[in-house]
Amino acid sequence: MPWSNQNGGGGPWGGGGGNNQGPWGQGPNRPRGSGSGGPPDLEEIIRRGQDQLKNVVPGGFNGGIFVIAALLIGVFWLMNSIYTVQPDERGVELRFGKPKDEISMPGLHFHFWPFETVEMVTITEQQQNIGRKGASVNAEDSGLMLSGDQNIVNVQFSVLYSVTDPRAYLFNLENPSATLQQVSESAMREVVGRRPAQDIFRDNRQAIAEAVKATIQATMDEYGAGISVNTVAIEDAAPPREVADAFDEVQRAEQDEDRFVEEANQYSNQRLGRARGEAAQIREEAAAYKNRVVNEAEGEAQRFISIYEQYRLAPDVTRQRMFLETMEGVLKGSKTVVIDEKQGGQGVVPFLPLNELSRTPPGQAQVQGQIQGGTQ
Repeated sequence: MPWSNQNGGGGPWGGGGGNNQGPWGQGPNRPRGSGSGGPPDLEEIIRRGQDQLKNVVPGGFNGGIFVIAALLIGVFWLMNSIYTVQPDERGVELRFGKPKDEISMPGLHFHFWPFETVEMVTITEQQQNIGRKGASVNAEDSGLMLSGDQNIVNVQFSVLYSVTDPRAYLFNLENPSATLQQVSESAMREVVGRRPAQDIFRDNRQAIAEAVKATIQATMDEYGAGISVNTVAIEDAAPPREVADAFDEVQRAEQDEDRFVEEANQYSNQRLGRARGEAAQIREEAAAYKNRVVNEAEGEAQRFISIYEQYRLAPDVTRQRMFLETMEGVLKGSKTVVIDEKQGGQGVVPFLPLNELSRTPPGQAQVQGQIQGGTQ
């Protein structure tokens, strides 16, 4: 039988079942109105929310759905219409796909999306690597070039550039980065092809880089790319791996040649300096000899002039004096004895060996002098 009929309408555990009480002594809580002390149930909360929404939103709850949807669409449109340009960027707005003339500077901007869109361009300096792994699809072969002296060189270089005209950069070329790479490779091949391999290896890299930079800039200006080439840096230049050993041998031979030429130049400079020194010494000695001879000649001329002046004053005396001085100088070293018979030389024995008197011992020099004095 049901528990409600047991114990005079009480529960099976002794609790009364009357007064809306349950089997445990108290009946279950039932929904009560707002005037009751318990909390409202879920249905009442929903009903109250619907009433308030009807008072706030025109058209009631069904009309409010459309308003909320419109608000969400408006927020979504506003979020897509407002954009931010970073300090290293510039923005180009497009209206129905056609770019506007003005450029969006850094900051917040507004455009009418979806009729207007915006394209961002980075204007800071960027780097394009050529001839290195990862630089292009055929990176290992992109740096191989033929030099002017028919040598193959592997040139690795980089191009540093910046965007000066964002509008031209975006719409004048389909792929500006790929175009810049192709133009850079072509310019480097052109310049290297006109020069010997030695220039690109070590002798004239800076001039080659400047020539390549000018060629790249001129070509990109013709394309209207809106790019300014800042620097072309040649990072490495080497022969291909297949001929690297042979090329190293050639380089060593050229270095030996340069060393031999340098040593020959040093030896030549030493010999030339010594010869120049000897030539200068000979010229100085010749100049000194010239001055000495000229001075002696001038002195002799002056002496002759002075004698001539005296001769004009007393020609007979001067003539006799010159004769005596000349005869004295001539006969001074002569061993011949001359006897003048007119001056009293009759007493001299004709066979006397007067020539031997000059070799007389020193003790007999006085006797010889007396004999010579008597014979004169």
